[in-house]
Amino acid sequence: MEYRMAEIAQIVHGTLTGSGDMTVRHVLTDSRSLMYPADILFFAIPGERNNGHDYIGELYEKGVRAFVVSQSPANQPPANYILVHDVLYALQQLAAQHRRHFLTPVIGITGSNGKTVVKEWIFQCMHQEKNIVRSPKSYNSQVGVPLSVMLLDERHDLAIFEAGISQRGEMERLQAILLPDIGIFTHQGEAHQENFTSMHEKVAEKLKLFRRCRTVIYCRDHTEAANILETDADCKAVARFSWAIHTHADIQVERLSVTEECTCVAICHAGKRFELFIPFSDDASVENALHVTALMLFMGYAHDLIVRRIAQLTPVAMRLDLKKGIRHCTLINDTYNADTGSLAVALDLLARQHQHPVKTVILSDILQSGKSQDNLYREVADLLSCKNVDRLIGVGEEISAHAGLFSCEKRFYRTTAELLNLLGNEVCFTDEAVLVKGSRKFKFERIVQELEEKAHKTVMEINLSAVIHNYNYFKSLLHPGVKMAVMVKAFAYGNGSAEIANVLQYHHADYLAVAFADEGKELRENGITLPIMVMNPEESSLDTLIRYRLEPEIYHFRLLRQMMQLLSEHVMYDYPVHVKLDTGMHRLGFLEHELDELAKCLKQASLVRVKSVFSHLAGSDEPSLDYFVHEQVSMFRRMSTYLEEQIGYPFMRHILNSAGIERFPEAQFDMVRLGIGLHGVSAVDASKVRQVASLSSVIIQVKDISAGDSVGYNRRFIAPSLTRIGIVPVGYADGLHRMLGNGTGSFVVNGQRVPLVGNMSMDMCAVNLTGINAKEGDTVTVFGENAPLSEIARQMQTIPYEVLTRIAPRVKRIYYQE
Repeated sequence: MEYRMAEIAQIVHGTLTGSGDMTVRHVLTDSRSLMYPADILFFAIPGERNNGHDYIGELYEKGVRAFVVSQSPANQPPANYILVHDVLYALQQLAAQHRRHFLTPVIGITGSNGKTVVKEWIFQCMHQEKNIVRSPKSYNSQVGVPLSVMLLDERHDLAIFEAGISQRGEMERLQAILLPDIGIFTHQGEAHQENFTSMHEKVAEKLKLFRRCRTVIYCRDHTEAANILETDADCKAVARFSWAIHTHADIQVERLSVTEECTCVAICHAGKRFELFIPFSDDASVENALHVTALMLFMGYAHDLIVRRIAQLTPVAMRLDLKKGIRHCTLINDTYNADTGSLAVALDLLARQHQHPVKTVILSDILQSGKSQDNLYREVADLLSCKNVDRLIGVGEEISAHAGLFSCEKRFYRTTAELLNLLGNEVCFTDEAVLVKGSRKFKFERIVQELEEKAHKTVMEINLSAVIHNYNYFKSLLHPGVKMAVMVKAFAYGNGSAEIANVLQYHHADYLAVAFADEGKELRENGITLPIMVMNPEESSLDTLIRYRLEPEIYHFRLLRQMMQLLSEHVMYDYPVHVKLDTGMHRLGFLEHELDELAKCLKQASLVRVKSVFSHLAGSDEPSLDYFVHEQVSMFRRMSTYLEEQIGYPFMRHILNSAGIERFPEAQFDMVRLGIGLHGVSAVDASKVRQVASLSSVIIQVKDISAGDSVGYNRRFIAPSLTRIGIVPVGYADGLHRMLGNGTGSFVVNGQRVPLVGNMSMDMCAVNLTGINAKEGDTVTVFGENAPLSEIARQMQTIPYEVLTRIAPRVKRIYYQE
């Protein structure tokens, strides 16, 4: 794209301040994803949690000079501004106008599930013949759709865009932007049902995307969608092309034969029959593949080509994995495909790995980009430069031929095998963040296997996207101006302090909090620059606090005096401290009768400055203790107000924890502290949060034991009859409680609960697989998506906090971003 500011102002009906002749080539809504600042137009969208106007100064410092705003730019730095009433709507207007510039056929995809997979599989099946532009990742929202459309240019001969909604009225705006020629409705499901009165209402809203389509492709077995498409006045004018298993359709599925690894589908279309081999056996993948098949038939692809392409479908990577690598490295595994859009996303994640001094990218040739090789690799070189990549290892003929474009340290290899042969000799990695990104044909998963630190088969996966979802949920409950401190103590509740802190820093958290100074020191050494409170500082650690710019909690006079003595030796003034008041928890903190002496000390002390005063609720998650919460809040308000009056200057106040944020909004004061809520525990509504961590292992042996045989130490389980058991390499040394044995606890295998039998051992346990379809190598879920953390906590007779923090360091953590 290339637009003059004057032209954009006219399109969005805005008022231009500055030069109308300035040309922009890219649009931006997220200040953290800045590249090419001289060519950027930033849309300062106000949101529930962040206001884009707050980042104009930061972007200006980085070279951005073009902005679309809804607040007067009078107090902003001198640049080019377009003032509009609604910034989001202006972005959508620009995208709609951009779409109208091109005659490129547009495929619009909507539905409750499967949109991204169908989009990516269409690309896999058609990119050999067509230059395709498609939505990056799952860009299907009110912001994501216009950003996707702005990628369309004259080089493309097919566009594939997703459209998703969560409430009424949204699809009409997306339809006006996309104007799809062909529509695909993937699936009707329960996602976002809470904002609609019925399934009919939600499906009808989604189908508004297709009102001006030439043709819509759908599964006629989804009766709600089929009935609306075939009877609704707005849809009847649209041509329909359907497939079905159970009802009559244009494409008839006559037979499905499912094995463990694939599905054979017998199809009849236009009187001709052929068979597909879909390399997946789950229902969702089969349905998605049949949508792609229907599109290819509609577009005139030959049967033999469809069969060949569908058989070659590969899984769609819905996440980026962060893994612990050899020699203190962190690996980012993105071995599904390589294109400039997904490369930019992966480089964002690489840039956030502040714990390593060196950033390395292992990158293959980028295939089927539709760009000239010179322009393509010049763009790749610019991306690496913008993200401050230190070292490039290129694999492939084309990237090697363009070695001169890259200014960082670099090495190139013709094949993956050539690189693998030299790993550990010519090519070594130590204490660096390594992004491994390659097209499927290069089989970069072999590189990941070589560089990954080997560990036993029990792993804990941490979903960083769920972390951000939960962070944003709790942030959405705050009154304007209220800050949030996030607790990352105890290894971030077992989920990894540095990794979680990196994510929170990227998303502009206000404060972090740890228990001890050593935890804060580790965060500083891993590149965390946010303010860090130390909640339980020990007198022996005060030197560490000062050296690493950590802010201590002050909870008694001796600690305060020692802190001031040390500050005087360092000749430091106004050092930030946080004063703890005891309002009834009776752990740490100053009591009410000590306030006069405390105020006197603080008033006379120029060495320290009170940054905040806080207290701790004893029972915010128990309704039976609400009376005590109110007593504590009232006491805190009285004590903190008195202290502020006495010392003569303001400070922040905070008392709410995770449960308190949800249950006592009237007590938010100036800041709140988010702890277990970040990890997916809600005191009010579990559906509002997402479970962050999942602990899983595998079955390493299956055996049948006869009636009367025993399992485990002390023969606590005696088989009553022929019993099939599975041995799982997880035990109490991994952090599980020994009490889970003998039927007290259960895990999930292939969707079914299986009880533990016999005593749990240090490194393994046994589960009863009798009547369960399970085999060696199958996954065993201790807690995760279908096994709530709260359930294993109940079985262990404890709370989710303890379950997470018990998980041993020897259990490998895998971090991923959806």
